Amino acid sequence: MVVYLVGAGPGDPDLITLKAVKVLKNADVVIYDRLANPEILEYAEKAKLIYVGKKAGEHYKTQDEINQILIDQGKKHEEVVRLKGGDPFVFGRGGEEMLALHQEGIPVEMVPGVTSAIGAPTSVGLPLTHRGVATSLTIVTGHEDPTKKERQVKWDFKADTLVILMGVGRLEENVKEIMKNRDPKTPVCVIENGTLADQRVITGTLEDVSKKDIKSPALIIVGHVVDIFKEIKPMKTQEVLNHERL
Repeated sequence: MVVYLVGAGPGDPDLITLKAVKVLKNADVVIYDRLANPEILEYAEKAKLIYVGKKAGEHYKTQDEINQILIDQGKKHEEVVRLKGGDPFVFGRGGEEMLALHQEGIPVEMVPGVTSAIGAPTSVGLPLTHRGVATSLTIVTGHEDPTKKERQVKWDFKADTLVILMGVGRLEENVKEIMKNRDPKTPVCVIENGTLADQRVITGTLEDVSKKDIKSPALIIVGHVVDIFKEIKPMKTQEVLNHERL
């Protein structure tokens, strides 16, 4: 028996890895969440599918319930896949699931995925690092677990580029905190539904981005690499740019 923690990538089904496809084809059970593209499930032709949800404010299953499902299925079947959007270990709680399985003596193998923090900006031609502009990068959650005893995110990060995941719901609040440490004129880029057909790109600054029409799921990039993106404007993103909502 083995449970594979598999990254489904940022959204576009073509961005899943060959190893992920291989384990999906052999899977007896696939436990998947909302951010895993349904097209990817087509590889799991012989598998039983179990949906566990995971959407901000609307959890179909709690994390403890998901852990127990993984344990139960892992003990019953030879090959179980836990399919997670992006990469399992980048705000995917893959570490928690791995530990829960290890405690039950269930072997676990990790299959990395392309995290949206990297895949979405790259897909539109926005370099997160750029010589002379940005030599450091911080990826941070915009929505900490409310049950924590103490907040870990202080918004005083020194990296040149800041990528915020799961930050739409608290955008205004978080931006106010960021502006305590960064110029309000710092450029910002928001990518909705990154790598998908309905992808949208919205640009602005720290002082005005929270006033724009932004919907989840989206990630927020803060830093002067956004200026590089505006300057380059690759041909493949021109149609998207023409539909920016200012």
